[in-house]
Amino acid sequence: MTVIGLVASPGPAADLAQNLLADLTGLISVRLPDGDWQMRLVVDRLVDAPADLNRLVDAARRRLLDEGWQMAICITDLPLATQRRPVVAHASATHAVAVLSLPALGAVGVNRRAADAIVRLVEALLGEVDTENADLDDRATRRRRVALYRRTRELNEVPVPESGAVGLITGVLTGNLRLLLGMLRANRPWRLVSRLSRALVAALAVDILALVTSDIWRLSNALGPARLSILTVGSLLAVVLSLVLGAGLWERVPPRAAGPAIRQQVALFNIVTILTVVIGAVALYGELVVLTALGVFVMVPDDLIAAALGHPVGISDQVQLAWLASSLGTLGGALGAGLESDEAVREAAYRYQPDNELSADR
Repeated sequence: MTVIGLVASPGPAADLAQNLLADLTGLISVRLPDGDWQMRLVVDRLVDAPADLNRLVDAARRRLLDEGWQMAICITDLPLATQRRPVVAHASATHAVAVLSLPALGAVGVNRRAADAIVRLVEALLGEVDTENADLDDRATRRRRVALYRRTRELNEVPVPESGAVGLITGVLTGNLRLLLGMLRANRPWRLVSRLSRALVAALAVDILALVTSDIWRLSNALGPARLSILTVGSLLAVVLSLVLGAGLWERVPPRAAGPAIRQQVALFNIVTILTVVIGAVALYGELVVLTALGVFVMVPDDLIAAALGHPVGISDQVQLAWLASSLGTLGGALGAGLESDEAVREAAYRYQPDNELSADR
């Protein structure tokens, strides 16, 4: 059975949730017939105004873990926005939390629109439905629907992992593989660093500085492939640690929570978080390698490098220079990531999905 917690702010939001509660299970079952769904209503403001989306999602996530739910949908009376644009609903598949803004629903047909939004958000939390892109052809829609049904069955049939840490992680990986991949895809980790302006600027600045510094040219020639490989791994690790530890992305099991189901949820969350950040760091490194290689071959004359090295320059020397400069640029990106706010890192890592179709229907 999949338990969905419906957390509503006191007042009109709670009244709306109470009116919808009796029908929501049936509506979700129509769209997702392979699941065994149960709705539980809790009246809780979660955060005091003013509050941004990150705080609300974090508070809903803590309530989800405390209650032992599989998903949480928060109906709030606060207006919310991402990227300075107000929208009706947001979903984070990694957190298993969605937020529906009551003020953004308008004044006409609120019950109908809210029910439809909640059903769509449940689909989005399964990690497959892209709420930003509703214009899909029939074949793509069928593929997504089949994948959605599979994940629904997996969510209802997840095997209980062993109590040990290794057994727990193994159970999460084997029992939730498609769900994990769907959550990872929803985060779009390859775009992680592009959403962090300070990290990106720092990486490019250090990379350019390395290309025009003759000491770096000589150092790349002296290090060799083995040491350059170690530096590459170290630079990627620096980015990962800077983002995960600096922004507090690692989640711990709440003290009041007990049982393997909660530990499994936390393990799944942390695995997706680490994979998101690692893929984002690798994507940054790959982009820097391409840009740096072009810079070396096009903008840095061979004879200038040869004069600094004291011997003729070949392709291998240019490759090693691009390699070292990319690693140094990635280290610069790690320093820049440390300057980002926790809110910016969280929004970049977890990519809250605004539901544009609901917004356009106002």
